[in-house]
Amino acid sequence: MFYVNKVKVIPDNIYNLLTPIALAHVIQGDGARHGSGLFICTDSFSMQDVVRFMNVLVIRYRLNCTLFVTATGPRIYILKDSMPLLRTIVIPYMHPTMLYKVRVQYLNLYSGLYSEFSAKAVLI
Repeated sequence: MFYVNKVKVIPDNIYNLLTPIALAHVIQGDGARHGSGLFICTDSFSMQDVVRFMNVLVIRYRLNCTLFVTATGPRIYILKDSMPLLRTIVIPYMHPTMLYKVRVQYLNLYSGLYSEFSAKAVLI
């Protein structure tokens, strides 16, 4: 995210900065599919920063999240019931090879004489 004096921080204005495109990038880089939900690996941030980030997910995007404290630091978990909403927010901005993180399988379909490319996404 951002650094202040060589320390990773989540800025106070994260509400304005965390657009759907930015959220898609966070998930592609730091998202980890777990069970029927998704962890955002925020281990290297302070508890205060992670809570600030999670508040944006809850307030701006209406995602049902919880906080897990691991041996390496705090992580945000987006619950199963919020995954359909999360998908509608981020899928348009995600690279096809990263869709598995939001429980979508990307199928490459090749057809035709000239190997025309088409794609199909299905839930997994």
